[in-house]
Amino acid sequence: MAAEIAFRRAIEFAPALAEAHANLGFVLEQQGRLTEAEAYYQHAIAHMPDQQRILLNFGAMLAKQKKFSAAEAVYRDALALDAQHPGAWSNLGVLLVSMKREVEAEQCYRAAIALAPEHQKAPFNLAYLLLRQGRLEEGWQCLESRDWYAPLEKYLKVPRWRGESLAGKSLLIGYEAGHGDMIQFSRYALLVRQQGASRISMLCHPGLKTLLTTLPGVDEVIAFDESLPQHGWDYWTPALSLPALFNTRLETIPADLPYLSAAPEKIQHWAETMGQSSGQHLRVGLVWKGNPKFENDADRSLASLNDLAPLADVAGVEFFSLQKGAGEDEATSPSSRISLMDLGSRIVDFSDTAAIMMNLDLIITVDTAAAHLAGALARPCWVLLPDYQTDWRWLENRDDTPWYPGVTRLFRQKHMGDWAAVIAEVKSALLRLRSG
Repeated sequence: MAAEIAFRRAIEFAPALAEAHANLGFVLEQQGRLTEAEAYYQHAIAHMPDQQRILLNFGAMLAKQKKFSAAEAVYRDALALDAQHPGAWSNLGVLLVSMKREVEAEQCYRAAIALAPEHQKAPFNLAYLLLRQGRLEEGWQCLESRDWYAPLEKYLKVPRWRGESLAGKSLLIGYEAGHGDMIQFSRYALLVRQQGASRISMLCHPGLKTLLTTLPGVDEVIAFDESLPQHGWDYWTPALSLPALFNTRLETIPADLPYLSAAPEKIQHWAETMGQSSGQHLRVGLVWKGNPKFENDADRSLASLNDLAPLADVAGVEFFSLQKGAGEDEATSPSSRISLMDLGSRIVDFSDTAAIMMNLDLIITVDTAAAHLAGALARPCWVLLPDYQTDWRWLENRDDTPWYPGVTRLFRQKHMGDWAAVIAEVKSALLRLRSG
């Protein structure tokens, strides 16, 4: 609020001061007051049209609002001022990917990299494009430009594994990104063991610790909220570097399912909690929202549980909520139009979710860690995917995935934001499954 007041005063004294207009636009943007912010950005550009930074900030705001044509025009104006700016090319590439103009986007990323090979965002953005297209060799190489694990790398006094022989050596697999990423890439621990490693440790999110102790090949699992020695291993590696180290291609993805499991006593506990199955009904778990902090969550998550209400028309199906965090309370809300048993509020960690999944016939989920957990357990899972910025790991134009073959089916939006058509397709598939 203080910054807003200061910039407004500056504009009162100097109405033509472009920097004040731009800075106020930025402050308002951070507050979510986008209509006001847009007006101040436009004022700033009118007073100082040759300021590339203002144009780039304005273009980024327009892109977030999905005002694609306007954002493209602003980015191209920025490049007209200075075509040697790698960030401008990279930003335009991201926008063009969102518009499904991937050939042009790739050209933009490569232009940025040619101008500044050290510019991390361009190869990182290119990685997502390449991996989504199944061009894994270069995709994994470009993914190495990420810096998520930098604090861990700085903390550890252990050399990074670059593919040296692991015979008789110890390795720490470091955590990075989200729960789903760790579930997906934890499978590589078995390949590390096959390389002759004598001891394998895995660092993970606290909620994954109990689950990942079931992972073949791992000797110890450490949660990142526990004490972690700075040394004690011959090597360490970030989890998402493992596919590159093992030269993973589409046809060589390690997908021997299941590679995770649930404790028998937990399976029994949740079976009793869920009640005796008659065998006459399908038992279906539902997850309709992801972590709201995820950058694309507004597009990958459903607005509410009620979006799944058409599924209630399918006779002979019992629904169970596995929803945690955002949306969890909807499972017991009187306004919900779909009847289901709330299990989410009783879930402590992912080992509980795994045990519940072992008592289900099917999991239907948006693109969250639940999809990866179901796949790792080899449980039938239907994943609902957005059209806008679909995550790279689901590839393109497929209703299956080589990461979880035979168990995961993908239902994709054909038009941005159109979940109704996806749910209708899921309902038809559920009817066929129930009648079959």
